[in-house]
Amino acid sequence: QVQLVESGGGLVQAGESLGLSCTASGNMRSINTMDWYRQAPGKQRELVAAIASGGTTNYADSVKGRFTISRDNVKKTVYLQMNSLKPEDTGVYYCHAEVRMIGGFSLTGFWGQGTQVTVSS
Repeated sequence: QVQLVESGGGLVQAGESLGLSCTASGNMRSINTMDWYRQAPGKQRELVAAIASGGTTNYADSVKGRFTISRDNVKKTVYLQMNSLKPEDTGVYYCHAEVRMIGGFSLTGFWGQGTQVTVSS
């Protein structure tokens, strides 16, 4: 019904920058919150950044001042600009969206397939 397609992952050195994007498609009425999560092997998936439909954002303390989340509601795309990357930022980054389905009342969550971000020291 709804698909989230991510792009932009890769291998970079510490201190460099990387930008991720995620585009939603399918049958939906609207998109509420869009988020980025990340997960390192053997660790719990954690919220990195979130942005509401009106533009309000919040960030994990570990990325404040370095990462910026934004969205384009016309393109149904959420972005994550990652600057001053550190080795501890390494992990699989997942896009997530809370979607209002056509004919539905509640929000339904959808996940992207994930994109690998590796930061070398």
